[in-house]
Amino acid sequence: MYAWIWRHLPGGTGVRAGTAVLLVLAVAALLLFVVFPAVSEHVQVWQPSL
Repeated sequence: MYAWIWRHLPGGTGVRAGTAVLLVLAVAALLLFVVFPAVSEHVQVWQPSL
């Protein structure tokens, strides 16, 4: 999968590496700000009593 993404990115090695970093950051931001908050409402987290 990663090789397929790498082959389809435009430009040389430096441009591909920069684009790959931007893609990773975009996916991480999407998960942190959209997916995880939406899922956290439906998941119960066990909290030990102190």
